[in-house]
Amino acid sequence: MSALENQVDWYKPILAARPEWTLVGQYIDEGITGTSAEKRPQFMKMIRDAKQKTFDMIITREVSRFARNTVDTLQYTRELKSRGVEVFFINDNIKT
Repeated sequence: MSALENQVDWYKPILAARPEWTLVGQYIDEGITGTSAEKRPQFMKMIRDAKQKTFDMIITREVSRFARNTVDTLQYTRELKSRGVEVFFINDNIKT
């Protein structure tokens, strides 16, 4: 099993334990690491979809999986919160 498959599988029991959550999609920038958010096409698609109210919550394993630097993390979580979209960093137990 690849690292990506392991990462995707990690969410399955979490989603199964939360029947009130509906998986709308997965936004995976495969093979893109350590770069700014603007250079991650799936991340930017997720942000656009959030702005269009496609979903009201993003779940991610930890802060470092969401954005690679603090400035991006703060910028996007603040923008999402202002639009009614929560970000839940599971391992960090942080909800915006």
